[in-house]
Amino acid sequence: QVQLVESGGGLVQAGGSLRLSCAASGSIFSINLMGWYRQAPGKQRELVANIFSGGRTKYADSVKGRFTISRDNAKNTVYLQMNSLKPEDTAVYYCNAVLRTNYDSYDLQYWGQGTQVTVSS
Repeated sequence: QVQLVESGGGLVQAGGSLRLSCAASGSIFSINLMGWYRQAPGKQRELVANIFSGGRTKYADSVKGRFTISRDNAKNTVYLQMNSLKPEDTAVYYCNAVLRTNYDSYDLQYWGQGTQVTVSS
């Protein structure tokens, strides 16, 4: 069993900052990719940012220069520092991980339960 537990969401005014954390636990052999997605009401879930185990990152154009993703491989934890938040960043943010539970297993994708981020204008 693998669990992704998110924390750090909340309500913030426009221009403010929040930091999301997501810790993966359970039967984990290696984690290739960790990231954050978000889903606003009435919209599809979209990639916000992800980071490979070697440190390579990818960001959605809408958050470049404002959000920073990082990870602590020793703790199986990924972070999302969100600065200069805008009302359009309001969404449920989901942690995502692509990992192996054994040395000879396939990559499997897991999701956290989601954490609400609300940015007021």
